[in-house]
Amino acid sequence: MSAVVEPTLVTAPRSALVWRFDQPTEVISSAAVGGGIGQIDWIVNIGVGSGYTRTDLDAHAAEVTAELGLRGPGTALFTAVDVKRCSKADCGGVVVHATVGVSKPTWAADVSGSVDACRPGTINIVAQLPVGFEPGAAVNAAMTITEAKTQALAECGVAGTGTATDAVVAAWPAAARRQRFGGPRSEWGQRLALAVRSAVQAGLPAGPA
Repeated sequence: MSAVVEPTLVTAPRSALVWRFDQPTEVISSAAVGGGIGQIDWIVNIGVGSGYTRTDLDAHAAEVTAELGLRGPGTALFTAVDVKRCSKADCGGVVVHATVGVSKPTWAADVSGSVDACRPGTINIVAQLPVGFEPGAAVNAAMTITEAKTQALAECGVAGTGTATDAVVAAWPAAARRQRFGGPRSEWGQRLALAVRSAVQAGLPAGPA
């Protein structure tokens, strides 16, 4: 990943954003499909309907990746947001793409006891960095993305820390120099936080999402 990979917008047979990497790339991902820390060849952000209720996400992702001709390991995200509304921000070499839906914001510690994870409204964030992370720092970077997303929502008056189905991905070249720290006061964590904050705020809908 010597240069930032821009996602390709696919509109048929279904809407999706596709990142294809032409060199070994590592990620930390919270996605239900292809999540964790590892090497990938692609990322896909799949558009679904607002009434989406499928729970066989591996099978659904396999259908989509087959249609798109994606092979090898990857990570798949799902969103009820129109993927054409993808926002982008960068800060000092960190580039972030986000699809931001907040029709059903929720608090992480929901005192109502609700466990409904299938409501529409998802914030998916894909960050690309020119540097890598040691395993602990990678987890810290994922935390930094989440903290910056929550800050962006708070600053814009959204009553929640996110939605029940948010996902984050941070990607970097497998051969890149690895950082020991990924928190918001580290050099690259700070850049990551600023780019995430800007992308989330730019992606917030002007009206109901």
